[in-house]
Amino acid sequence: MDLAQPERSVVPSLDGPVLAVLARTTAPLAGREVARLVGVGSRAGVQRVLTRLAREGVVHAERRSNAVHYSANRDHLAWPAVEILAHLRAELLRRLTTHVDAWSVPAQTAAVFGSLARGEGGTDSDIDLLLVRPDLDAEQSRTWEAQVDALVTAVEAWTGNRAQPYDVSLQDLRAHVAADEPIVQSWRREAITLVGRDVSALLRSVPRRPTASGHPPTSSGV
Repeated sequence: MDLAQPERSVVPSLDGPVLAVLARTTAPLAGREVARLVGVGSRAGVQRVLTRLAREGVVHAERRSNAVHYSANRDHLAWPAVEILAHLRAELLRRLTTHVDAWSVPAQTAAVFGSLARGEGGTDSDIDLLLVRPDLDAEQSRTWEAQVDALVTAVEAWTGNRAQPYDVSLQDLRAHVAADEPIVQSWRREAITLVGRDVSALLRSVPRRPTASGHPPTSSGV
């Protein structure tokens, strides 16, 4: 799945991005504004798509001053399918949340980061997952590993993209934060929390630097 424009997985032409732009607003937009928001293809190409969609009744076209403005025709029989395509990213986040929230061994925190969180990437992009596990005994560890494996399989079935879980214990997380590793900065900037403690709050509770002994300090806040 194209993580930046998921609708292109089903509608690879400019039609998909154009419809996605119109699905996300109720305000009529001039053709040039639609082209700017689409961000791919040429302005002429976007205009051809808008003209054809208006002819088929999927969008409304209204002349205002010296420009034609376009808006979604949500009464059109095809529009429910457009809505599904336009909100594939939100549906993926919902499925991830539902899946992880049902785990028998709960995650301390589960989040997405990387391309999916930024709304970037393409069909070859990994779906990066931060999974923070609590302290586990041997049996819980086996269950946890099975849960993560099932999540990886589900994500690949849902999207066609490879899932990349970053599976860490609380102790691992403290060590990463104490070392101020680059991936921690990525989590701080862009992570979207799915379940459990909010990533930003979790990271704020962990000291960034090791103690004088050279070992990462513990934090009662985690």
